[in-house]
Order: sequence, then structure tokens, then C-alpha cells
Amino acid sequence: MNFIPIGIGAGLASALLVAVVTQGTGLALMLFLLAPVPVLVAALGWDHRAGLVAALTGGLAIAVLAAPLAGLSFALATALPAWWLAYLALLGRPREDGSIEWYPLGNLLAWIAGTAALTYLAAAILPDFNFASYEAASREAAEAVLRLQTGTPEGADIPPFGDIPAQDVVERLAAATPVFAAQGFTIILTLYVWMSAKIVSASGRLARPWPFIPATLMPRGAMLVLAGAALAAALLDGFIGVIGLALTGGLVMAFGIQGLAAIHEMTLGRSGRMLILILTYVLILLSQGLVLLGLIFFGIADTAFGIRQRMRAARNGPRGPLPPNRTQ
Repeated sequence: MNFIPIGIGAGLASALLVAVVTQGTGLALMLFLLAPVPVLVAALGWDHRAGLVAALTGGLAIAVLAAPLAGLSFALATALPAWWLAYLALLGRPREDGSIEWYPLGNLLAWIAGTAALTYLAAAILPDFNFASYEAASREAAEAVLRLQTGTPEGADIPPFGDIPAQDVVERLAAATPVFAAQGFTIILTLYVWMSAKIVSASGRLARPWPFIPATLMPRGAMLVLAGAALAAALLDGFIGVIGLALTGGLVMAFGIQGLAAIHEMTLGRSGRMLILILTYVLILLSQGLVLLGLIFFGIADTAFGIRQRMRAARNGPRGPLPPNRTQ
């Protein structure tokens, strides 16, 4: 039962990280963004039940000290997603030889994308469960972003973008918000899981052996979900269309992360590997999404056609064994 005090401590720590955002400083915002980490560390290092206790404790603390809706928002958008991903990461089943078959990293990455989409949906519907209010808030956020980018003060008209009126750009950006938000959440949640697992592994409490991360491969079922989500986004309105857009964005980014992992694997043992990886990350940041788009297409093709599996088979024989586990 030692998971109970650990969970309580983690929940209070996570709630404190959420509370400091009221200070309005850059450091407070950084700490706020790290709020899921204590829940992940508790669940990965002790027991997934510690993560549930953390979610309950943190939610109750925020509900009492701030507002019930704030506590519910913390539980649904911060703590429970962290618990769920930790639970999946530690899933395993025994093989006939007595070893453990752990939950595949590719499946976990797919769930990270799905969790990112659901996290966005929870944040979107929680204020008042009203789609019109959600649309108005999205337009306000989009307009604020455009004012910041163009240097337009409040109250002044945003200049047009070429032949496109500013209001049309605001509408388009607001409509695409679920895609971009879920993509960002997918990256952040992936980093959270990796960082928390590193912390727990360094302490010796991680039950699962450290996996070979560059070999991450999304399941083919993720492609079907992506196609269905894109179809729902195109054909349906309301919050169903929003979740379709968010799932599309999250899964597309997950395939991009898989493509990046593939570069890590395919450059193993090659001279200049570090320079290749540095240039890849720099180009991702500077190419305005073009390099990331290539990684996304490669990730999808890798899942569909088993590109890396064929490369391993050609290099190592029919079975194509993976490289040994490495802490990457």
C-alpha cells in the first residue's frame, strides 16, 4: 500500500505546478507545463494505482482551493492522461519461456497521439460544453496569434494577408486549431513519457527494461484510425468534427516522430551520425515543416510496407534482428 502516500505526494506536487501559473512569469509557465511529470513518475516507479491516487488528490486539492471545474479540468486534461500512458507503458504478458512481452512502443506512440486528441477535446468542452462558445474562444485565440505575429495592437484592424482578408485567415486558423494543438500535445506527451521513464530508470525502479526506441513502429491499425479521423473531420460538424481534426493532427505527428526515430536507427554505426542528427533537427526547425512532412510520409510508408524491416532483413538475413537495446 506504499503507492498511496507516493500518489498523494505526486498529486499535490502536480497541483502545485498547476497553481504557480497564476504568477504569470515565464518560469511559472514552464513549471505549469511540467505538471503531468509527477503523476507519470509515481505511476511508472511504483504502481499505476499511484497515478490514480495522484489524479484524485491533485483534482481534489485544486477543486477545494480554486474551483470544482478547475479540479475536474486538472484530472481530465493533465493527470488521467499521464496515468493512462504510464499504465500502457508497463503492460506486459508472460511468454512461454517465462520472459515478459512488453507493450510495443509503436502502440504506445499511437495511444499518445490519441490521448493528445482527447486531452484537447477535454480542454475544449470543459468550460461550458457549448460548441458555439468553443468556436468563439478559438477565434479569439486565433486573432490574438495573428495580432502577435503582425504586431497589430488591440483595437486596430489586422492587415490583410495579400488578397486574403484578415478575418478569413482568423476563421481558417481557428478551424485548424485542433490539428495544431493535438500535434503539440503529441510532442509534449512523448517527451513527458520519455523524461519520466528516464528519471524512474535512473532510480532503478522502472520495471520494464529500457527499450530500443529508434525501432519504434506504429501499428497498421493507426493508419485506419487516421483515415477515419480525417473523414470525420471532413464530413461532420460539432465536437465530433473537432475530435476528428485532433486525432488527425495527433496521428500525423506520431508518424512524424516514427520517421525521426527511423533516422536514429538507420544512422547507427555510420560515420558522421551525430552531424546527420543535428542537421536533421536544425532543418526541422528551419524548414517550416517541409522536413517534418517528409518524415511523416516516411513513417506512414514504414508502417504500411515495413521499409525498415526489409532493410534489416537485407542486412542481417531473413529474421532481420534489431540492434541490441541502447539508452537512446
